[in-house]
Formats: sequence, structure tokens, C-alpha cells
Amino acid sequence: MVKVGIVGGTGYTGVELLRLLAQHQDVELAAITSRKEAGMAVSDMFPNLRGRVGLKFVDPADAPLSSCDVVFFATPNGIAMQEARELLDAGVRVIDLAADFRIKDVALWEKWYGMAHACPDLIAEAVYGLPELNREQIRKARLIANPGCYPTAAQLGFLPLIEAGVADLSHLVADCKSGVSGAGRKAEVAALFSETSDNFKAYAVAGHRHLPEIRQGLSLVAGKPVQLTFVPHLTPLIRGIHATLYVRLTADLDLQALYEKRYANEHFVDVLPAGAHPETRSVRGSNFCRIAVHRPQGGDVAVVLSVIDNLAKGAAGQAVQNMNLLFDLPENRGLEQIPLLP
Repeated sequence: MVKVGIVGGTGYTGVELLRLLAQHQDVELAAITSRKEAGMAVSDMFPNLRGRVGLKFVDPADAPLSSCDVVFFATPNGIAMQEARELLDAGVRVIDLAADFRIKDVALWEKWYGMAHACPDLIAEAVYGLPELNREQIRKARLIANPGCYPTAAQLGFLPLIEAGVADLSHLVADCKSGVSGAGRKAEVAALFSETSDNFKAYAVAGHRHLPEIRQGLSLVAGKPVQLTFVPHLTPLIRGIHATLYVRLTADLDLQALYEKRYANEHFVDVLPAGAHPETRSVRGSNFCRIAVHRPQGGDVAVVLSVIDNLAKGAAGQAVQNMNLLFDLPENRGLEQIPLLP
């Protein structure tokens, strides 16, 4: 059994981790931390876990994290970097679902996240946890930087074209929409029901924190810098991301065959038939990414449609997928939930 600890178990990502890990046959949940809610039964806060999770939240100072095999950080940015080293020194593997270790350029990270990094030396060691790209490195890692939700949907959509060398790297466009749960479980006017229901808007057009993460991943694959325009939007959904990606092609090829071949052996990437239009509800509650690729009017622009559940493949599900790789478990263990419909 893999002994698991979760730091920061009271947010949407935390409860999604609990939901997945509670039904994972190779996992023993050892500790779930929360300073504010210490002593409260987890099922009192999250009644969907009643009868499945019997733990109480504990203060991080009292949690037996150093005796765990792996610790997930489902915390705001800036927390994992304060605590990861002590756990790593104790032989614990760490999976950070925030952004503390995603961006290799420390100065760039500090610019976008507005704080000094507490352990920049660990950034070089951290493995970026996108299994479809870094599977073998993940298996050997001590510290995994779990990708962001927008970056997961965007990179999986762009990858085949960039790997094939047929994308104009000077003009990539990612037009992405997210459900409100992506903003986290906190009191904030912009996330209130009255603000988000029956509404649709773009935000952070001047620059979003996930922009350098996406650029970094795509540039590493391309072997040179890429130019990316990334515009996120907020939709009146709870869960889900829809990424519409535009790529100017530099060569003529069978796009459908390219995508089917690239993801033929990827359990959690589903390339839909030619002409399909993936829906966010087709992945809700699951770890799947569904992709369709189009070439409107046979022109020189490819339009890639990529959908994920931002809390699953975009966060907790991908983290569990990474944990499975770390401990030589079947990659889909605990992640075979059928998407919820309707």
C-alpha cells in the first residue's frame, strides 16, 4: 500500500484528490491537513465522502507526513516550496499541485507569482508531471510539478503538430474557457453565483500565470522559443476546460492520422473521429482529455479542440496518474471513472 498525505485538503482540488484516493485500491490515506479546520471530520465538510473517508483534518505541525510514501500539496502557490525540502530529506516523494516548481526560470517565476522562491535549487530537480510527455522521468522523480489545468489542455492539443515540425511557431493561439471551480474554493466576488451565472467573459488578456508554463513546455518540445497568444475565459460551469487552439501549418499532412498515431498508446487521451466536436460534459469527473482536430475549408490553419475536467486531468486526476507512475502501479489505477452525464 502507498501511504499518502495531503497538505491542504479543504479546497476543490483537495476534495477531488480525496474522492479519487478513497477508492484507490493501493492507497492508505494517512493524513489530511488544515490549520483552520483541524479536528473536524473530513466527511462533515465534504458529505460526499461520508462512509469512505474516516479521517479528521489535522494541523500540519501534528501530521505524520514524514512517515508517508508520498505527500500531495493541494495548497495555494508558495506553500509547497516552504515545506518540500524537509519531506524530501525524509525520503518522502512530493507532488505539488500548485505552481511552485513548474517554471524552470526562477526569475520568470518570481515575476509572474510575485514572491521570492524559497528553494530555487529544487526547481531544477522537479519533473514536470505531464505523463504524455515526461513519463519515464516521472517514474524516477522525487519531486513532481503537477501541470496547471489550462497548460494541460493546451499542450496536449498542440503537441502532435509541434513534434511533427509542421506548426508555424511564430503564431500559436490558445483560446481557452474554464469553469468557476478553477478559481478555487474561496470567498471572492468574481466567483459568486450572481456574478458568474448567465455570463461569459475573457480575463487576464494582458497576461495569465499559465502563459509562461505553456510557452516553456512547447518551446522545450520545439527546441526553440514559440510565440503564443493565450486568452482565458470564465464560463458559467462548475467543472471543465475547453481549449480551442489555432495553428498555421507549414506542411500538408493528414492531421487525423497524426493525432491518432501520437496518442494511440495514451490511455487518457481520446482522439475523436474526424469532424467531431468534444464537449466538456464528456470528461466531467474523469481523467480523460478528448481531442478533435479540424482543418476548416482545407486551408493552412489547423483548429484543435481539447477538453478536460480542470479538477481531474487538470489537477487531482493527473496527480494520481503521476503517483501511479512513481510507485510502478498501472497508470490508470483508481482513475477509471466514467464521466458524469448529464
